[in-house]
Amino acid sequence: MPRVEASIRIENVVGTATLNQRIDLNAVVKGNPGVEYRPEQFPGLVFRLKRPKTATLIFNSGKMVCTGAKSEKESRRAVMKVVKELKKSGIIIIGKPEFKIVNTVASASLGGLIDLERSAYSLGRTMYEPEQFPGLIYRMDEPKVVILIFASGKLVCTGAKKEEDVHEAVDKLHKKLEEEELIYYE
Repeated sequence: MPRVEASIRIENVVGTATLNQRIDLNAVVKGNPGVEYRPEQFPGLVFRLKRPKTATLIFNSGKMVCTGAKSEKESRRAVMKVVKELKKSGIIIIGKPEFKIVNTVASASLGGLIDLERSAYSLGRTMYEPEQFPGLIYRMDEPKVVILIFASGKLVCTGAKKEEDVHEAVDKLHKKLEEEELIYYE
């Protein structure tokens, strides 16, 4: 158990859904005037929600990508709400969307200062080039995530498929930093 409790905050949960059918994006625009669709710039349509505050990309293949959610539940809720809005505007959708979380991004603070130079050697599977980027890039195998580690003790964890993976990865890293005496508390 680390001496100082890490504070972790989920910043963004990215979910994907497939409707297993094609969608006429021009019909979506007609029924939902608030959406953004510029096919000459980007092939997808952007459907923004205020609650939960998310943006869902919809492609004519029936695939959807939802970003901006702060939890898995919120991401799923946003996709279901978008599907409901599509149906309300006259778009016929057969069946339920197949939904899955593809990425969870979190920030964390370990409450101490980290020796990045020594950490780069101790942790393994790292990349540290301070002239290029101030953080150490650490690729963890289990759970499979990438963690950006900063000397201030702040972290960014990305690539997690579940929120539990974020907590597990941060705890595992925190313990290792303490065991190897790579973190210093003031």
